Amino acid sequence: MRYRTRAGRLRTGPLALTAAAATAAGMMPVIAPTAYAAVTCTVNYQVTREWNNGFGASVAIRNQGDAVSNWRLTWTFPDGQRVQQGWNGTFSQDGAAVTVAAPTWSPNLPSDGQVTLGFNGTKGATNTPPTDFAINGTPCTGPNAVPTVSLTSPSAGSSYLTGAPIPLAATAADTDGTVTKVEFLSDGAVIATDTTAPFEGLWNSAALGDHSITARATDDKGGVSTSAPVGVKVLAGQAVLASPASLSLRQGRTGTFGVSLATQPTSPVTVAVSRSAGSSDLTAGPATLTFTSANWNTKQNVTVTSANNGGDLATATFTASAAGLTAAAVEVKEISSSASDFEQAFLDQYAKIHDPASGYFRTFSGLKVPYHSVETLMVEAPDHGHQTTSEAFSYYLWLEASYGRITGDWSSFKSAWASMEKFIIPAKADQPTNDKYDASKPATYAPEHPRMDAYPSQLDSNVPVGRDPIAAELRSAYGNSDIYGMHWLLDVDNTYGFGRCGDGTTAPAYINTYQRGSSESVWETIPQPSCDTFKHGGPNGFLDLFTKDAQYAKQWKYTNAPDADARAVQVALLAQQWATAQGKASEISSEIGKAAKMGDYLRYAMFDKYFKKIGNCVGPSSCPAGSGKDSAHYLMSWYYAWGGATDTSAGWAWRIGDGASHQGYQNPLAAYALSQVPALKPKSATGQQDWATSMTRQLELLQWLQSADGGIAGGVTNTWEGQYGTPPSGTPTFYGMFYDAHPVWRDPPSNRWFGFQVWQMERTASLYQMTGNATAKKILDKWVPWALANTTIGTGGDFQIPSDMNWTGAPDTWNASNPGSNANLRVSVLNHSQDVGVAASYAKTLLNYAAKSGNAQARTAGEGLLEAMLAHQTDKGIATPETRSDYNRFDDAYNSSTGEGTYVPPGWTGKMPNGDTINQSSTFLSIRSFYRNDPQWSKVQSYLDGGPAPTFTYHRFWAQAEIATAFSLHAELFG
Repeated sequence: MRYRTRAGRLRTGPLALTAAAATAAGMMPVIAPTAYAAVTCTVNYQVTREWNNGFGASVAIRNQGDAVSNWRLTWTFPDGQRVQQGWNGTFSQDGAAVTVAAPTWSPNLPSDGQVTLGFNGTKGATNTPPTDFAINGTPCTGPNAVPTVSLTSPSAGSSYLTGAPIPLAATAADTDGTVTKVEFLSDGAVIATDTTAPFEGLWNSAALGDHSITARATDDKGGVSTSAPVGVKVLAGQAVLASPASLSLRQGRTGTFGVSLATQPTSPVTVAVSRSAGSSDLTAGPATLTFTSANWNTKQNVTVTSANNGGDLATATFTASAAGLTAAAVEVKEISSSASDFEQAFLDQYAKIHDPASGYFRTFSGLKVPYHSVETLMVEAPDHGHQTTSEAFSYYLWLEASYGRITGDWSSFKSAWASMEKFIIPAKADQPTNDKYDASKPATYAPEHPRMDAYPSQLDSNVPVGRDPIAAELRSAYGNSDIYGMHWLLDVDNTYGFGRCGDGTTAPAYINTYQRGSSESVWETIPQPSCDTFKHGGPNGFLDLFTKDAQYAKQWKYTNAPDADARAVQVALLAQQWATAQGKASEISSEIGKAAKMGDYLRYAMFDKYFKKIGNCVGPSSCPAGSGKDSAHYLMSWYYAWGGATDTSAGWAWRIGDGASHQGYQNPLAAYALSQVPALKPKSATGQQDWATSMTRQLELLQWLQSADGGIAGGVTNTWEGQYGTPPSGTPTFYGMFYDAHPVWRDPPSNRWFGFQVWQMERTASLYQMTGNATAKKILDKWVPWALANTTIGTGGDFQIPSDMNWTGAPDTWNASNPGSNANLRVSVLNHSQDVGVAASYAKTLLNYAAKSGNAQARTAGEGLLEAMLAHQTDKGIATPETRSDYNRFDDAYNSSTGEGTYVPPGWTGKMPNGDTINQSSTFLSIRSFYRNDPQWSKVQSYLDGGPAPTFTYHRFWAQAEIATAFSLHAELFG
């Protein structure tokens, strides 16, 4: 997925809150004072605006010591500044010395409490911030640096026998004091404690089952941090392991499963393999396997053979057992001998993905959550492999829908939807103040900027914003004000330690990364919690890295990736068709209805960011506010976002759309499903009509963006540079919106990656295959020959597909009645790759096109790509090595000349949950120090030290599911 190596996945809009709401939410609770208070404090002073000889500033205080009564904050101005008017405190000034006394309505500053002051003042030619802040005479020397801690024993994935002690060990350190204790926890409960280094312990009473082990360190100032979790298994006794746990094979063919031991034996163990139940048409061998203390954890293969007798399809269970050991069982099912090689390939790939030994999922309360990748050292759009995305969930649905098509078993599809609903669609408790949303004032404007050093961005309530035209009808249709859409990013293992709303422990945890304009790549992001309670970061949490306001309120905020939700709708359409053909539509009718509901809310992606009118929208104040549907562009934009106060008594919430639409996000098939398929009709009054308009508009956009060569160019925006700027003279337009060769981000250019071509064209080709849509065919007739001309498929797994592209020229201004030829819009392929996920998407496009058009070259190429991928099998799936030269950016400091690196505004300091400091010296690695403990980190460190670029073989969930479903598609179309 190379488009993600230095690219932003999506960016939420600036946080939107009114001054009144922020003031209401910013009041601190009053608690009883503590005698002999020990003050430990940090102050974040920020100039929020400047004019001629005046300025405004905010001063955020965080108390990290004992509670303080009747607090007084002091500082000295270095450049003769004078306070003219202040709030949230009583201001006085003697010469350069300023004193702020606590307001009468909030005289106390509780432990771990915070308060934000604000003032307007006068200045001269310079306005240097003060540095000598003190609370009640005690200097604010900054917050306690929490300790660092890493679990070194047990190792991840290890197994132990019940009753046997499990060794525990951790390393811990503290930069401004000492570590007073390390506690070891299993599933959140303390199982051992050590107060001196080396920190060790034993767990003697482990219950049977799977457990998550962490280490928690406490320092001499009360700072606490927790290590990343490690999963272990406790067994009743020595056990035999077998994987995959289920196997499907064609009648008359063979298949394999692997056998190993759970723990190291003291003497050789003979494992017997036999059929314990089921049909004798299925046999297995060898009958015995021998394991020693040297090879106990190396899989030995067992071959299962199906009799070629043409009888009824059989099932059998095979057991691998040894004296005194817990046995392992593998269920084997025959499928029809007429099933194609690719249907078998789907089932084999499916079994690998679901094999617990592969590591694609983490299970919570019986529901599976897919990781972004099996491997943890992974930086692309997610900045860690054990995060996950809404994209991964949409592919999880597709994987299970395809399994239902082949087997008739829809239980896994239903479980996948249940997992999505529970873990990545925010629940009511996660978006608690939507009922305070005012559709006439959806959000406060803040401009985006082309460079990160222009952030935080000033909120400006004087800029007119339009009215949200769908909020009322959605509330009427579904009976509440909550948004039914996926947030794009989850920290599955709570690696960062934000937890849920700052609790530090709950996994999975909603997080975000991007939020600072088109230049911010993944290498420059500062991770932040989606629910910011100011528990981590600076005095205002992470909010003042992104937006500038008089003061800040604790809040929740989520961002939707429309391509993922649209893919979920697309998969629901396929599932509904397949289940209906099997007479099982009723089994998944609930999930299909929820897909229609998701599509209803997905319409927020059709609107300008601030609901301004579409077309010729230049100047934030002069571009008029929209009313009704005149703020709808009807395309799939890069995101929509929503948020609000965590305080349920605070009266505000916000919603934004996005004016920038990338060709790679368009999904006319989802629009078809939501506008023309009765089972997927949205409940809202105008949802079906909006999606009918969207289907036409999306196809028009693709026609407008198609180059003379055939490739599809970048996209369109209603808000130039995210600030309603003036585009270069002569910029062509589409319904008055401006052409953008690389919408949304520039590092690297967003439409360079070939994957965006095939992701979008697969949907267009599927629409054509399903409906015969003439516009889709016209686009494909030009795109397919261009793609094939830049593709080579050899033998023995050799293939080369486009990777990066270069664009020149621009399309003609759109004329719906007489589209131009785009003779000046050209694309060239810069290089090629063996990206298996992209190849699978590409194969789907070709196969769908070939099935409807009869194009033999497209079918041959699609089949050739699938066959080539089968030559790149691993024990976890299908993957090829890739060299990551971009990993030299792990330790990039901010460069003010280029604007690259991790930018932190001057004077801003904060802490990540694990104690990593965030300041002007921060790098990607310095605020993610956990990477140094990754098993594969040495490869990157060697590269940073001057060695060669590291090579990894990654197993991305989306790619593995895309491969599997490509096999299934071939079986469906040509099997």
